[in-house]
Amino acid sequence: MGTVKSLNKWANAHTYYPIDILRIIVGIFLFTKGVSFITDTEYYTQLVQPIKNIGGGMLFVHYIIAAHMVGGIMIVFGLLTRWAIMAQLPILLAAFLINFIGEMHIGNLILSLLLFVICVFFLFYGSGKNSADYYFKMQQ
Repeated sequence: MGTVKSLNKWANAHTYYPIDILRIIVGIFLFTKGVSFITDTEYYTQLVQPIKNIGGGMLFVHYIIAAHMVGGIMIVFGLLTRWAIMAQLPILLAAFLINFIGEMHIGNLILSLLLFVICVFFLFYGSGKNSADYYFKMQQ
């Protein structure tokens, strides 16, 4: 617990607007990706094709959509950012690895790897000073 507090103190002392903008862009991207999975089922079916025979496939589908939409909104506002990022990491890791199981899509591979690295950064950095987490912490 002391490590998280020290990371928060460091992040709040070193807050920069470009990092907050990056957090908001990542949240918006994840939210729109969740919406696109709902609206474009044919594309999503192609992406999930390599793992469709695994048991609990529909559970994965619903988890991915909910985690992207709810987690994206939480990341945009900076509300429980680390928890929202932790929910995204298994999805992004699977998105990276699924390129090696099925047909290789270089664009998806690079995008998922880049998002994974950014999310790991925000897992350690936190939401920063311009976030709902910081606002609620200051209210106490």
